[in-house]
Amino acid sequence: MQTPKSLGYTFPAEWAKHEATWLSWPHKEASWPGKIESIYPIYAQFIKALTTGEKVRINVNHEAMKLQALLWLTEAGTDLSQVEFFLNGTNDAWCRDHGPAFLLNKKENKKAIVDWGYNAWGGKYPPYDLDDVVPTKIAQHYNLPLFLPGIVMEGGSVDFNDKGTILTTTACLLNENRNPHLSQAQIEQYLYDYYGAEQILWLGDGIVGDDTDGHIDDITRFVSTHKVVTAVEENHSDENYELLQENLAALKTMRLLDGKQLDIVELPMPSAVVFDDQRLPASYANFYIGNDAVIVPTYRDKNDDKALDILTHCFPDRKVIGLDSTDIIWGLGSFHCLSQQEPAL
Repeated sequence: MQTPKSLGYTFPAEWAKHEATWLSWPHKEASWPGKIESIYPIYAQFIKALTTGEKVRINVNHEAMKLQALLWLTEAGTDLSQVEFFLNGTNDAWCRDHGPAFLLNKKENKKAIVDWGYNAWGGKYPPYDLDDVVPTKIAQHYNLPLFLPGIVMEGGSVDFNDKGTILTTTACLLNENRNPHLSQAQIEQYLYDYYGAEQILWLGDGIVGDDTDGHIDDITRFVSTHKVVTAVEENHSDENYELLQENLAALKTMRLLDGKQLDIVELPMPSAVVFDDQRLPASYANFYIGNDAVIVPTYRDKNDDKALDILTHCFPDRKVIGLDSTDIIWGLGSFHCLSQQEPAL
């Protein structure tokens, strides 16, 4: 069987030029119990910030949801000519994990989609049948080649540079609630074959409160070919301190395909964000890289400005925008979890 890699496809870095950003309009009240109405103003600001540089394509369940979205976007002053709606039903809003993984074949100027299996992070939040088929629906709409690996994989569990390297975590990809029949080597082969990758770098655990079992997009992100930002907890008594130190130590030992060490930039953590006695996975690493702007979650915290300053230096060609994620994080994710990029040809 021909794989995307054998056909010349690769998954571009997030900072590569986008045609659009894909979202799934939030509607599941159980994801933000008692707070879902409070997230829409910030969510609309997120979309508005993206439309200055690219299209935003939004999955909605029906026309009434589209009209609700238009009201919020209009109130935010969004450029609606940059927004497109698709009647693709969803169970939840986390498009990073259930949305289409777009591949590019640069030599042939072609685009394709991988539709990984999706089981709501190990079957935690059924139903997820609508989310699971979203990539296939989008591929059919655009008549794009579609690849079906037949294993569970989430977009938030992997991060990419532009030279064939993927960062991920053992806590998530080797969790028995995903693909218990596969070994680490077999999972790596799927990553090589379906993302067009050449190298997998493994970190350990994700942050406390992360219900995805340790997604990489809450801890360590590529910001250029050789440079990563990685979350580091300064408070020795915080439960994230040790695990983030272990990940930092592991990053220092890693080498890229060209033999170079990673250029590591430490990113602070916000103080613990707790709601209803639950520690939430608040992290500045869950930023999203758009064409014109980098959208960074903030938490009304003393480290907000420090994190924004660090990321501003990492992205000198983009505007770094902090948006208050204090209510959004009650859903256990932020801007990167909510979005999936579609690369430009």
